[in-house]
Amino acid sequence: MTQPDQTIVTEHTRQWLEKAVIGLNLCPFAKAPYVKNLVRIAVSQARHLDGFLEDLDRELQLLGSTPPEELETTLLVHPALFGDFLQFNDMLDLADQAVSDNGLEGVIQVAPFHPDFQFEGTEAEDIGNYTNRSPYPTLHLIREDSIAKAAEAFPDAEAIFGRNIELLERMGKEGWDKLEIPRCPFHAGQE
Repeated sequence: MTQPDQTIVTEHTRQWLEKAVIGLNLCPFAKAPYVKNLVRIAVSQARHLDGFLEDLDRELQLLGSTPPEELETTLLVHPALFGDFLQFNDMLDLADQAVSDNGLEGVIQVAPFHPDFQFEGTEAEDIGNYTNRSPYPTLHLIREDSIAKAAEAFPDAEAIFGRNIELLERMGKEGWDKLEIPRCPFHAGQE
């Protein structure tokens, strides 16, 4: 399996964070840790699911053992292993199990992002799916304490999703494309 260079994958992921997640304010809590350099982007080069899960274990252990003042959150990216969104989606149960197996249930949770992300009950090109579309399949490992602090700072956190959908509907696919977020060549849903 040929994979893009790790440096390129990291840079594409940074561009997505800067242009979409932070630039569009899709996650109002993302900017502070990003500008403080507390976001780790780890690129897995695993050739098989087992290797990827071992990488996930390592990243969970690192995040769980590092103070949040040094590392707030981790993005574990794999550029080529999960080309099919349904395959990626099926892997999420294993990712949640890894959190539990590492004794981090209630401490860290996993949020999925994928180039072809699709919420249940939506059409593939529904613009709302773009809230969770990233250049490459990505697991966001989030500290639950960080989520709790963010909820205190933004008491109506549920409104974020609705605001994001409204924003994306106003932008449309053309507006999203103007962001020029890099696209992974390994995913069928990408142009």
